[in-house]
Amino acid sequence: MAHWSTFEKETEKETKKLIRCISGVEDEEDQNFQLALKFAWSNFRFHRYLDVDSHKIQRSISGIYEKLMVHSDLSKAGSWMRLTEEFLNSPLPNTDRAKTDAHYSILSLLLFLSGSPSNTNFTEKPRLKEAEPEDDFDWAKYLMEGEDIDIGPYPDTPEWSEEESEDEDSQQPISREDSGIQLDRTPQEDQDNTNKTVPVTWTVGEPDARAWLEQHVVTPYWVAHAPRFPHSLHLHSNLLNVWDQHLYNTDPLYLPEEKAFVTETQVIRETLWLLSGVKKHFIFQHHDGKVSVRNNVVVTHLTSNCLRSVLEHIAVYGQAVFRLQRFIDEVTGYNSDPCPPGSGSSYSSKKGSEPPFRTYQAFVWALNKYFTGFKEELTTIERELICNDETVTLSAVLERLSPHLAQIKVLHKVFCTGVAEVPPATPNVVRASHLLNTLYKAIIEYDSVGEASEQAVALLFSLWTETVRPYLEIVDEWIVHGHLFDPAKEFIIQRNKDVPVNHRDFWYATYTLYSVSEMVENEEKLNDAASGSSGGDQGSSNRQLTMVSFLKPVLKQIIMAGKSMQLLKNLDCKDTEQSDRSSRDAERKSLYTLFLESVQSRLCSQEESPTDTVTEQQATKRSLVKMQSIIAQHLEIEDVHDPLLAINFARLYLEQSDFHERFSGGDFIVDRSSQSVTCQTFELTLRSCLYPHIERRYIECCGNLMKTLKKDYKLLEYLQAMRNYFLLEAGDTMYDFYTAIFDKVQEKESWQQLSFLNVQLQEAVGQRYPEDSSRLSVFLETIDPSRKKHPVNNLEVLTLSYKVPWPVDIVISSECQKIYNQVFLLLLQIKWAKYSLDTLRFSDFTDVTKKLEGALPEEVKVKEPINQQIHRMCLLRVKLMHFVNSLHNYIMTRILHSTGLEFQHQVQEAKDLDQLIKIHYRYLATIHDRCLLREKVSFVKEAIMKVLNLVLIFSDRWQAGFGAWKIESIDKMESDFKNCHMFLVTILNKAVCRGSFPHCK
Repeated sequence: MAHWSTFEKETEKETKKLIRCISGVEDEEDQNFQLALKFAWSNFRFHRYLDVDSHKIQRSISGIYEKLMVHSDLSKAGSWMRLTEEFLNSPLPNTDRAKTDAHYSILSLLLFLSGSPSNTNFTEKPRLKEAEPEDDFDWAKYLMEGEDIDIGPYPDTPEWSEEESEDEDSQQPISREDSGIQLDRTPQEDQDNTNKTVPVTWTVGEPDARAWLEQHVVTPYWVAHAPRFPHSLHLHSNLLNVWDQHLYNTDPLYLPEEKAFVTETQVIRETLWLLSGVKKHFIFQHHDGKVSVRNNVVVTHLTSNCLRSVLEHIAVYGQAVFRLQRFIDEVTGYNSDPCPPGSGSSYSSKKGSEPPFRTYQAFVWALNKYFTGFKEELTTIERELICNDETVTLSAVLERLSPHLAQIKVLHKVFCTGVAEVPPATPNVVRASHLLNTLYKAIIEYDSVGEASEQAVALLFSLWTETVRPYLEIVDEWIVHGHLFDPAKEFIIQRNKDVPVNHRDFWYATYTLYSVSEMVENEEKLNDAASGSSGGDQGSSNRQLTMVSFLKPVLKQIIMAGKSMQLLKNLDCKDTEQSDRSSRDAERKSLYTLFLESVQSRLCSQEESPTDTVTEQQATKRSLVKMQSIIAQHLEIEDVHDPLLAINFARLYLEQSDFHERFSGGDFIVDRSSQSVTCQTFELTLRSCLYPHIERRYIECCGNLMKTLKKDYKLLEYLQAMRNYFLLEAGDTMYDFYTAIFDKVQEKESWQQLSFLNVQLQEAVGQRYPEDSSRLSVFLETIDPSRKKHPVNNLEVLTLSYKVPWPVDIVISSECQKIYNQVFLLLLQIKWAKYSLDTLRFSDFTDVTKKLEGALPEEVKVKEPINQQIHRMCLLRVKLMHFVNSLHNYIMTRILHSTGLEFQHQVQEAKDLDQLIKIHYRYLATIHDRCLLREKVSFVKEAIMKVLNLVLIFSDRWQAGFGAWKIESIDKMESDFKNCHMFLVTILNKAVCRGSFPHCK
């Protein structure tokens, strides 16, 4: 260790202290201690860190100094530069040189550790430097010992120094006339030369630095009785005095008021400050949210009325900026301060603790983005005003700012309509929808003007693009990930959290569609009941509910895709399909990004085809000239000579393909409904850049859901099962079930027993469809006792039930099963009548009759022979069988079979679950209507039920023979059947002729 330097020895010592402090090992001979020591020395000697860059550190020091100067921290800036320079030039303990790598390394460490130097309160503390010991040794005496020195005749004269001479020369004031700069002096300037102030020296760090700056940089025109600034006495520069003198001479009652004189430069700067959002001014004043102009402010070269008219015009825009800036501050800073009356900000009336919803945040972000660029333009103008030697007038500045002022007017109008005029305590969904509708309508309004409002349309479109971002993000989150994330409840569709996803009412009662109450005329209320949507709260009687305008064309697709995606995320799909779909969703771009890219590509495509645009413009111009001549001729017929009117008419109807033919013919009818002349550009942008992405996502989501339901959850098999059992399409299976019931009835045995019915049903279904045997069951219900007097009504106690699992029960709901049961009961009654007639045998009837023939009275035999009675019974049986068979074939073929084939075809073409539900409902409504189960045609069904009841009575009497009933009953049965038959034929013929029953033709 003898060859080590002092620095290395000290480093070794400090390293050991570091190891003891961190590891806690005190024994230096310990193996762990030695390993830690070697590791530390290895990192000290062979580290991979770059050496400090002195130039970079110097730039950082200069940058901090410049930043402090900009923030007017003059004392801090001076201390910073002085201390850093002093440190760089001071020796360190290990080196005597200045500005070494060690110096810059320490400064680099301090810069990395510093947070925000400009926001730190710093006061330099005086540090006492160690006084260097004075050398009392008389070196002059020692060196000149033994020398004779001639001090001259005047030994008391002080020694001459060149530095003192230079200092005296520098204290002499330099004449501006001698410097070659010629000044245009006025008599007033010559008069004021005698009262020149003595130059004041000022150094950084003095406590009165700010006071000196305020007193010597600009004349304090904002204080009372401010001194007049020097100005030229030229006539043009004293128009105010000339005008005041004229008023004084012409009006004896004129009394001059005390005025505050300012320069036009000061007016320009305060105008720029006002438009920048600064609240404290001298010329402009803020009172209760309104900006006014001070009455006594004048300039020497303008009259008071002229200046005031210009400043009041500026104050209007300043007030607009103030209101917009206040709204920005409230939203970004959650400002809960009460709004002054008339400020127009309704948002601050809400609770201060409530954060603003995302649509307002996006709108404020767009406003702030615009005002950032606007303030940069104002800063550039002010910098040019300060640095340039050229004269800048207020009119030139206003001319330069005129495009921005027009845009501020547009923004303020949108803000007033979309935000400020919204009543307090309005729900966020209404606020967001109203703001988006306001922007949408403003774009339509300004776009209809044409080229005169291109800048306004561009500004509003960029503002709308930023404001609509939360809405599109909510839509994207819903239709891509199945999650409707809307914590502030600003989206027009709200999730009903009381209904879980795995509930059978999920598709109908999960989401609520809210609307915005606005003054509209002849606009229908949007209400999609089939999709589970319901309108919001009704407004006043003279208001109707309208939806967010830009979402209307794709609102159904959004709802369907969102609900389908949420349902799909909760289904137990195949793992591979689910993982593939999740990976695709993760890689997919957001809807907002796709929209912006589509807009950008559309703009680029329009810019890349200038030749086509020029050609199209030339063709349009030629067509316009041609149409103008045609319209001018027609106008001259009506004694109207107006070329501008002809041009506008030609522009209006130019795009109609059949314009020339219609206009040149004899009959000409103005039809403005055929062509929309407003906002074609914006609507086409939405249709080409936004709606296709939503459509594609809708097709993908709904297609995946339909595929999953059909493949994994056997939706089609369950629909077929409903038709097999309830509509008796599985004839062989259900035949065994209902014939067992009919046999019990004919044998006069009790059949209304659940055990018997379920056993028969399980046996019938289990043989061919074992997987459905556990799902199908029978229930018995009570009926009105008055209906039991008709035998055909006894089957009404039967109710068939089929257990449908989730999510198939969304399609096959309990309401659907009620309709299925009504049709099933009708079919069962028809089957009973048909079975009763089919099981009648002529031999059975004759055998019973012969047995009872001997017991018949003589008057019966004389009245009508037995053979003739048997013949009448057989004819009636044939008539009844013809009626029942015709009805049975019509129901089973023309209605159920044909409608079922059409239903199967529609199910295969269904694009989404909602469409499938509607198809299923429509199918059930069709068979319910065609089976005469509607209340409106109940009288027809009653006539049919009378015939079916007559069939059952006829079957009982056939089996009982002639001895069990009177001969007059045959006449009554024939008469009843004839009346019912004639009634049905008459009613159905009239209905077919009217077209009420097209399926009966």
